[in-house]
Amino acid sequence: MVRRIIFLSILQVACSATLRAQDTPDDTPAMPIYVQVGKVAYGADSIPQIITPTLYKYPALAFRSEKEREKYNRLVYNVKKLLPLAKMARYTLLETYEYLETLPDKKSREAHVRLVEAELKRTYAPVIKKMSRQQGRLLLKLIDRECNQTGYSIAKAFVGTLRANVYQSIGLLFGNSLSRHYDPEGDDRYTERVVRMVESGQL
Repeated sequence: MVRRIIFLSILQVACSATLRAQDTPDDTPAMPIYVQVGKVAYGADSIPQIITPTLYKYPALAFRSEKEREKYNRLVYNVKKLLPLAKMARYTLLETYEYLETLPDKKSREAHVRLVEAELKRTYAPVIKKMSRQQGRLLLKLIDRECNQTGYSIAKAFVGTLRANVYQSIGLLFGNSLSRHYDPEGDDRYTERVVRMVESGQL
């Protein structure tokens, strides 16, 4: 139930974004760079141990035209804008599951889930509703990357097969399939390159 509510809140506004055609500047959460900090023994004392993110080395891109360069720059901009939202979905899911395990009964768990849903909508719906169609499609792909679930499977789990098929049909009318998987080795290889470099702080 928790997974359904959290992801449907994001999915609803992401799907609605695929019906929009204009970008609107807004304040999007920044992508944090995660560094592991610990300590190791050094003689009779200890010293800090810092593990930084993996740095990826890619060959320089050769653009065939200025339009192609602009397309890549737009991808970089969109990944920086949307990746924090996709990661938020995964982190919220994990944290909520862990917290629910500490609650004593079904009623208190359902009450907490409602609070999580309301907070997600209050915080993120205004940002997501301003997205373009392209950004809506990319967000669904990034959610699949982070959570290993397509938009269709999330909708099906929450609202059932019939309504999920309705969402899918509407998406197809606007050139978007909710059942499309993230493909880091194929169609989404440039997106994966950008995601990795953003995660490591290289972009």
